Amino acid sequence: MRNSIPLVYVLAGLTALAPFSIDTYLPAFPLLERDLGASTVEIQHSLSLYLLPYALMTLFHGAISDAIGRITTIRWGLGVFVLASIGCMLAPNVETLWAMRVLQGLSAGAGNVVARAMVRDLYQGVEAQRVMATVQMLFGIAPAVAPIIGGWLLGIHWQAIFGFLALYAALMVWAASRYLPETMPQEKRTPLSFTNVCRNYQAIFSHREFSLLVFAIGANFAAFFLYVLASPVFLIQHLGLSSQQFAWMFIPTVCGTVLGSWLAKRAAGRYSGQQVLRFAYAWMAGMALVNLVVSMLPLVHAAFNILPIALFNIGLALAMPVLSISALDCHPRIRGTAASAQAFMQMLFATISAGLVAPLVWGHPAGLAVAMLGYLLLGWLAAKRTRLFAQAA
Repeated sequence: MRNSIPLVYVLAGLTALAPFSIDTYLPAFPLLERDLGASTVEIQHSLSLYLLPYALMTLFHGAISDAIGRITTIRWGLGVFVLASIGCMLAPNVETLWAMRVLQGLSAGAGNVVARAMVRDLYQGVEAQRVMATVQMLFGIAPAVAPIIGGWLLGIHWQAIFGFLALYAALMVWAASRYLPETMPQEKRTPLSFTNVCRNYQAIFSHREFSLLVFAIGANFAAFFLYVLASPVFLIQHLGLSSQQFAWMFIPTVCGTVLGSWLAKRAAGRYSGQQVLRFAYAWMAGMALVNLVVSMLPLVHAAFNILPIALFNIGLALAMPVLSISALDCHPRIRGTAASAQAFMQMLFATISAGLVAPLVWGHPAGLAVAMLGYLLLGWLAAKRTRLFAQAA
């Protein structure tokens, strides 16, 4: 079971639900503005109102799965997501869309958080790092495929995008029930109570190494994700692309993610995590600086602005499995809750970026490039203070 291909694909599919929920409807922003009588900022709020509940609820998905089991948590969470997606599809106004996006955010993280915990439940050591890299490689395809699917579905109607999300989540519920084992047996479950959750998170976030690792994960991810959040402005207004040309950015950036994940898989067992991490940060720094220089030049072709972002993702994907596995290993007894804390930090950065940073810096490509470099600096400063990074000296 552990080495079965379906198991790995289902775990990757569960983690991909979150980027699908974000990226698939990005090309529909202009049509949503028109049909719902909303402004660009109001439609952008539908993204922030998804991300904030997502970030907050990730604090509980892992604890819930530690208490009632991994598969049951997936079933309930994704079941609610299916209903919320149908609500988005039928939304008559932007306020209803906001409400349904909140409900999507509250439920979507069940797949992502529980899948991360299950990878570490099932695999150990170098094998865990390789499987995490494989899952991340498959997961990385979602941001490229999602806007392309969204563009195709716009040929029907923007409502078809949310119908697709409902069908995808329903398929994941079936696949998880069919192919995934329950990795949290009854005897290992911990009682679910607000007091226990608070106690566990106090222990988790008071652990210096864990806090630094998940902060680094969140900051690294935000350095790229900022471009995803700003893509309607960056691609359409600055680079002159259309809603059907989002693949210009998402395919190259995901190719970078897939290549970095493949390299991470190959590096596992051959190089130490510390060596991989140092190389990844050096690579990301170089690409972020190139991106800054390119963003200040007169636009010659959209590819010149997109290529450094895609190359940046090689280092991002190379570092992620090392940081993620090391963070989860800090709390093996409550790994589900630790996975929640990791996902929370990642989405907290995304939420801040969506609601505050992106609108402040998307006025010019150089603003986005400076923000990318700033996020990377924050991630490096956090990682540099960990034992994992220091041992490479």
